[in-house]
Amino acid sequence: MGIMAKAIWENTVLAESDQTIEIEGNQYFPPQAIKADYFKPSPQHTTCPWKGLASYYDLEINGKRNPNAAWYYPEPKPAAKRIQGYVAFWKGVKVEK
Repeated sequence: MGIMAKAIWENTVLAESDQTIEIEGNQYFPPQAIKADYFKPSPQHTTCPWKGLASYYDLEINGKRNPNAAWYYPEPKPAAKRIQGYVAFWKGVKVEK
């Protein structure tokens, strides 16, 4: 069992898991660990040279929106296969372990 990690924004837990994977200082949460009600698909995409094409979510809590504050790799390159679908956060989302 790993250490329980939580992603928090606006005093709300967005994701919680003891199965996160740390890459480049970011905690990636398993897809089943996120509270989907707060996540809205975003049209934003970026490319990482070794992880591949990232997709983004906007976060929405009580009418407050945090655009592109979570990202994931739906079809990562082979080197990043283990984080396929896993979700990471930035833009003021606090990740506690």
